[in-house]
Amino acid sequence: MAVQGDMESRNPTGSQFNKYACACAIVASMISIIFGYDTGVMSGAMIFIKEDLKIDDVQVEVLAGILNICALFGSLLAGRTSDYIGRRYTIVVASIIFLVGSVLMGYGPNYVLLMAGRCTAGIGVGFALMIAPVYSAEISSPGSRGLITSLPEIGISTGILLGYVSNFFFAKLTLKLGWRMMLGVAAIPSLALAFGITRMPESPRWLVLQGRLGEARRVLLKVSNDEQEAEIRFREIKVAAGIDENCNDEIVMLERKTGGQGVWKELLLRPTPAVRWILIAAIGIHFFEHATGIEAVILYSPRIFKKAGVTSKDKLLLATIGVGLTKITFIAMTTFLLDRSGRRRLLLTSTGGMVVALTTLGFSLTVAEKSGMKLEWALVLSIVTTYMFVAFFSIGLGPVTWVYSTEIFPLKLRAQGVAIGVAVNRLMNATISMSFISIYEAITIGGAFFMFAIISVIAWLFFYFLFPETKGRTLEEMETLFSRNRKRKSQSIGSVELKPREIV
Repeated sequence: MAVQGDMESRNPTGSQFNKYACACAIVASMISIIFGYDTGVMSGAMIFIKEDLKIDDVQVEVLAGILNICALFGSLLAGRTSDYIGRRYTIVVASIIFLVGSVLMGYGPNYVLLMAGRCTAGIGVGFALMIAPVYSAEISSPGSRGLITSLPEIGISTGILLGYVSNFFFAKLTLKLGWRMMLGVAAIPSLALAFGITRMPESPRWLVLQGRLGEARRVLLKVSNDEQEAEIRFREIKVAAGIDENCNDEIVMLERKTGGQGVWKELLLRPTPAVRWILIAAIGIHFFEHATGIEAVILYSPRIFKKAGVTSKDKLLLATIGVGLTKITFIAMTTFLLDRSGRRRLLLTSTGGMVVALTTLGFSLTVAEKSGMKLEWALVLSIVTTYMFVAFFSIGLGPVTWVYSTEIFPLKLRAQGVAIGVAVNRLMNATISMSFISIYEAITIGGAFFMFAIISVIAWLFFYFLFPETKGRTLEEMETLFSRNRKRKSQSIGSVELKPREIV
């Protein structure tokens, strides 16, 4: 804990909350609300799309999952884009892409055009998931970074809930108009955000990487609590960018102004042991966020509740709204714990609770399905454990994934490192989205959730052995933290010492 103590003595005001930085992160998080809305609204819209366009279950799975396949490519493109044009204008690009996708889906006269709109929105999703947490992390101070960087996850949860509510109300319109309104209304906030984000400041860390020191310092004065904190953060960022910490020039001509060149080599081909560990941690947490089954619940909750015994469409959509309310309630609570309890403790508690909830859900759904009749206790237990699973996911794995994976990468590797993590995240999301129906038809719906419970056990072990605590550390300290923690783990193993390459 020596590093943390040193940091606190150097930066006594770093733990205070800055309202301007929070406001900037809230605006940036609007892009996550739009993404969350697209995800949540599709769970109900698919019921009506299937009926209106006469599509089968395979086409439904493809429609559900194609957004995430396209998001995979969008996230990789966003990493390089944000290094070239900056974090702020990358959010503008994401908003415009969402706008186009929403208009196409809202028009949607047939399945092909609906898919085109879904793919376009998917590229916007990739941009949103990569850039919102990066921007939020780079403007926040160490003591409030957990809260501020988790705002995009709150945005996603808010959007999902709004999507569920939209399902319920627009379902009362005609069949042809209802689902088109559900999907098309997202164009309105997309347009508003494209204009609103231009009034926000650019990331000070990106400005330093461009040699624009004067602008970076002025932004830091706004997002810090006082001039002393701003100067401390400014010096640390300059050192991380390879600039003399005593340099006070407005503009510095760097030998290599970063546009993302050489980053892939440092991340994938010739990483240091610490960077290799950071990359494994980022990829692992993004993999397990969706491999443990959250997307199956978010996207297919009406089918889950129907299997449990709920038959009315209105009741299915109301029960689904409960999923959204649970998610946003517990994530909102967790944002205030991230900087107090720490990332690691919340992650382990969350994953352990998910194991219990998934096992119980698998049991109740199996009983409900095998009984051949409506069992009230199995129905109630299925709904309660579904909410319980979402709650445990939302107190740890959901928000911590984005906070942890965003803050651990070194400055010049951050945008494209996060992009790799998001690509894995979208790949797993697409895998679950496009295969869940097929999986539960093959091994029963209860069996599918038993499978997710086993994966959650593996996730808990992964987090326990590989994740150091990052609470209270500056972004510039992360590489050192992973290097030091690695040495301690090697020494604790004793005679079976872990060599640098063996971590792969």
